[in-house]
Amino acid sequence: MPTDPVERLILAPEERRQAVLNVIDSARDRLALSVFRCDDQAVLDSLAEAARRGVHVRVLLTGRAKGSKSQLQHLYSSLKTVGADVRRYADAVVRYHAKFIVADDRTALIASLNFTRKCFQATCDFVVVSNDSGLVQDVTRLFDADWDGTRYPASDVPGHRLIVGPEQARRRFAALFEEAIHSIRIIDPKISDPAMMTLLRARAAAGIKVDIRGADALGTLVPHGKLIMIDDATAVIGSMSLSALALEFRRELAVVIRDRASLMALEQFWTSLPGVPTGGASAVFSGEPPHLA
Repeated sequence: MPTDPVERLILAPEERRQAVLNVIDSARDRLALSVFRCDDQAVLDSLAEAARRGVHVRVLLTGRAKGSKSQLQHLYSSLKTVGADVRRYADAVVRYHAKFIVADDRTALIASLNFTRKCFQATCDFVVVSNDSGLVQDVTRLFDADWDGTRYPASDVPGHRLIVGPEQARRRFAALFEEAIHSIRIIDPKISDPAMMTLLRARAAAGIKVDIRGADALGTLVPHGKLIMIDDATAVIGSMSLSALALEFRRELAVVIRDRASLMALEQFWTSLPGVPTGGASAVFSGEPPHLA
């Protein structure tokens, strides 16, 4: 029988909900996930069905998010009602903004999206579903540390694919930008960190083609997810914006992608965006917030 692919990148909005449901439905013993926002009934139903078949469903819920406390309390109650074991992130001040699922320590889903109808229909977002054992183990270690309220044991092993914020974010992103030989391409509607912008402008001055796309450069897609592409060799997707809050304060998560099929899919996605330059200046800061222009 053919085996499932080790990794799959999902870009189309209409495929995102099913990717999330497939991972939840695949669990037989354990399911661990973080939730920042969730208003999608299909996801809640899938979690309820997992609990009914005997899966230990653990949900780590942010302690705070933009909006009223009543919305988070309602989400907490809804998750408890479907049979999930729910904990709020131990730090009541810090937003738990990472978005991921781990099923049976075998499959990990890392995303930039929330489990909401809006993100399943209209946003610019990115999802990776992976059976890479090293990546799955790293996401599991992160969840277990945050579930228990203990310090996350960040790894600095060369080639480590997971970027965990705030512990690693600024250093790892800066290193990626420094590695660029030809180009740096970014989708980030909230990019604002002064040090990161200074570094990117320095890279552009050194001859690297830098293209930053913000909220007004995504066509019909609603801005939300974050993407970084370094040359034609590396991409990063996840919840982490290049803003001071995301880099220094919030629990965020991103994953490094280097497989050829995913890189080609991201290249096709990038070139499908309106107004992507094909030549000219070595630095194009297109679609970025006005205060960064």
